[in-house]
Amino acid sequence: MKKIFLFLAILMGVSSMAFCQNKQLEKQRSKMYKAKIKEYKKEGWKLDSSSKTIEVVLLEHYEKLKDENNQEIVGTTSNCRSVNVCRQVAYNNAITTYASLAASYVKGRTVSDVNLNSSDKDDTAEFDKFYAAYERVIGSEIKNGVLKESYSIKRKKGDINEYQIVFLVNEDKALLARKKSDATCFRRESVSSKVCQ
Repeated sequence: MKKIFLFLAILMGVSSMAFCQNKQLEKQRSKMYKAKIKEYKKEGWKLDSSSKTIEVVLLEHYEKLKDENNQEIVGTTSNCRSVNVCRQVAYNNAITTYASLAASYVKGRTVSDVNLNSSDKDDTAEFDKFYAAYERVIGSEIKNGVLKESYSIKRKKGDINEYQIVFLVNEDKALLARKKSDATCFRRESVSSKVCQ
């Protein structure tokens, strides 16, 4: 009987700790949300192409970020006169940012796994070609449903626009795109057997 009471007491203690941690996390998310709203309003950012308010859009965005499979990527641009041009440049910057991150991850893994000797110019040049090809291919692959726009904001400074698009990257889809890019790059580039192993 004492074991049952002990077990129930432990179970209640663990569940109350988990509840407190979730409550603290929600409190911090609420603070982050309020700070972001205040920042956007103070700096003059306005929502673009939406019938929703910025408060609703941010609440929805943070709700989607609760899923650990979603990661945030921001594309930014400034100094353009047309909002359409700003939007396209910000979109391309987000793609470039993601592709650069993916390529640098591959580069880091390759250097550590292969133990690349930086004094060997031929190997270094061959790897650099591979990384550049990988970055180009991953950039084209992630356009196919990996980046999902969460919201876009703009502000005007005189006759010049600044623009930001906040994307969510689904990591499951991104992983498939990276694997497809790997396969494409290995087929296109004449990479030495040292890379493929």
